[in-house]
Amino acid sequence: MITSLKTRKNMAAVQSNTGSLYNSLTAGSKIIGTIITDSDIRVDGTIEGDMKCVGKIVVGEKGRVVGTIECQNAEIMGHVEGKIDAKQSLALRATSHVEGEIKTQTLTVEPNAVFNGTCVMGKAGK
Repeated sequence: MITSLKTRKNMAAVQSNTGSLYNSLTAGSKIIGTIITDSDIRVDGTIEGDMKCVGKIVVGEKGRVVGTIECQNAEIMGHVEGKIDAKQSLALRATSHVEGEIKTQTLTVEPNAVFNGTCVMGKAGK
C-alpha cells in the first residue's frame, strides 16, 4: 500500500532478482506527503514527508528524504534530513549525507559518509 497526499506518479512495483516485489520512486520524481508500504522501497527521487515501511528502505545516491523514516532496515546512499528509526539496522554508505536523529540497533558507517546529529543505539533504539 502506498499513500501520498500529492501524487503517486512514477511509483512502481518492481520485481528484484530475488523474485520479491519492492516499490521504487525514480530520479526526477517528487512526492509531498506520507508513504506507507508493506514491501521494501527504493527512493531515487525526492520525498518531503514521512515514510513507514514494514521492510527495508533504500535511499539511492540521487535520493533525498526530508522527514521521518520508520522501517526495520535502511540503507542510505543519498541525503536524509530528519529522523530515521530503523528497528534492526541502518547502513550509511560513503555517499550518504544524514542530518538529524537516528535510532537503530545496529549502525554501519562507511568512510566518507556524513552524519550530523544524534544517535541512540541498542535496545533503546527499538
